[in-house]
Amino acid sequence: MKFTFKSHHDFLIAIDSDGCVFDTMEVKQHGHFHPLIMKQWGLESLRHEVVTMADHVNLHSQLRGSNRFVALHRTFELLLTTKAYAASGIELDWVEPLGEWVKSEANLHHETLKVAAEKDPRLQSVLEWSVAVNKDIADNMGAVPSFAGVGEAMKLMREKADLVVVSLSPHHALQSEWGGAGLAPLVDGIAGFDVGGKPYQLELAMAQAQVPPERVILIGDAPGDLKAARACGISFYPTLPGKEAESWAQFMAVDFELFLAGRYREEREPTHIQNFENLLSEEPPTGL
Repeated sequence: MKFTFKSHHDFLIAIDSDGCVFDTMEVKQHGHFHPLIMKQWGLESLRHEVVTMADHVNLHSQLRGSNRFVALHRTFELLLTTKAYAASGIELDWVEPLGEWVKSEANLHHETLKVAAEKDPRLQSVLEWSVAVNKDIADNMGAVPSFAGVGEAMKLMREKADLVVVSLSPHHALQSEWGGAGLAPLVDGIAGFDVGGKPYQLELAMAQAQVPPERVILIGDAPGDLKAARACGISFYPTLPGKEAESWAQFMAVDFELFLAGRYREEREPTHIQNFENLLSEEPPTGL
């Protein structure tokens, strides 16, 4: 899928969507991802264990906001270590090949998974699950409002910078969410799962804007966002999980002007990143 926009400014601000602009992280996990995991692999008897591990991976760990296939593999990697799974008699033969695929495949999306599933049919159920998730979200997820202050912030930012959305959600879902919240007219372009990974999305956006890395910042809520920013040599501003509105207010009160002045990365970014990383745990739940 192509991603193009017309640049109007000398600065570029890339913005993540789920968990950063919209409070959709738990909504999507609990309302769509989790139920379809249970349905796809018949895991109702392990609901507590699945939800506990999935919430840890997707909301509270260093994999927060990561590609769905990476998160799915890690969730089940942890599930397979639980006493409840060992006693269940359930066999999940796709976990190992999924792990091999996510480690070896550079572009983790449906088209490459289809190719992998043709070679290893055990992956077909993962593809079916992912397609079902997209359809369920498109058909059944209602509008989710943006965090307080986001719209006002974007109206001010777009006066001095190009604004683009970079996300691992499908493009059609992003169009629906941003359009439904009235925010789509405030951004110059929207890139989703269909375009590629976030580093690639950022590279495309920077090429379109024709700005150097020191004039680009990514606002996000996940370690993957920080990693993508570092891969592209740009600044990163984290919205803290549970303190999203406060994070946006702080960015507009102090950090936006420092970014424009070229002072943010040295003066403010290290402290923000440290506070962000302190909120996320690498230790999985125990006792299951």
